[in-house]
Amino acid sequence: MVSRRKVLLGGAGVAVGALAGGFAAVELGRVPGRVEPGEALGRCAGPAPPPDGPGPEVRSALLPSRFRGRDVPWALALPPGAPTAGLPVVLVLHGRGGTARSAFDELGLHHVLARHVAGGGRPFALASADGDIAYWHPRASGDDPLGMLVHEVLPALGALGLAADRIGAWGWSMGGYGALLLARESERGALGGVRVAAAAAASPALFASPAATGQGSFDGPADFARWGDLLADPGVSTTPLRVACGDNDAFTEATRRYRDAVHPTPAGGITPGCHDNGYWAAEAVAALAFLADHLGR
Repeated sequence: MVSRRKVLLGGAGVAVGALAGGFAAVELGRVPGRVEPGEALGRCAGPAPPPDGPGPEVRSALLPSRFRGRDVPWALALPPGAPTAGLPVVLVLHGRGGTARSAFDELGLHHVLARHVAGGGRPFALASADGDIAYWHPRASGDDPLGMLVHEVLPALGALGLAADRIGAWGWSMGGYGALLLARESERGALGGVRVAAAAAASPALFASPAATGQGSFDGPADFARWGDLLADPGVSTTPLRVACGDNDAFTEATRRYRDAVHPTPAGGITPGCHDNGYWAAEAVAALAFLADHLGR
């Protein structure tokens, strides 16, 4: 078997998939009576803006995952000129229909990272892995993307010399939910030796009940009660949070409820925008700076 280090340094690309139909359409921004009028009125940012210069290399690879029962694509971007040893890590969790490459190919986060460091910001690494549509938590099928992140991706990063025991987490849509879930499980001491120093979410896919969830997001009411009901049980009181959502998004009201339920109130807020790449790319600039600041404390 090829070692994790050798696999990480490979260059295999990852195709970005997309899902449609049912609630998946909501999470991808196609919400009848909600996002389409926003687009018509010019309230939505649309696609992410093109990069304004070269970004650092994004290294893609396959990670043999026991927790997912298959080889899982993942990706890593390091800031230009920064030593790897002891470099903090921000885990990036993609939305439904995305892949490990979505953060870079669709949102350009490696360019955001390069500008952040060039402007004097604290350097950090960006790492992501495929979560498919499993909603970043253990599933009845045996698929466990949360276990993969904590027990496989982070140890592989640690083997490269990165500081993988105290991390930041950022995600959008399904991945925004995942970042907030990581923060909650960290405060519960449920991530082993891993601590989430700070988490940020853009347009988090939060639901008020099992009936409101997208098809396949949870295995049933009991699964939702344990993993999905972050509105009733945010479970975060000491982890710094930034939680933002556009005002023309299917998850606007749920995000308001979450922000109202957490004390102290998270940074971020409800700002103009829709459930689209342009909003997430813009929000990532402030979110990554927020995470870098807390990782440096």
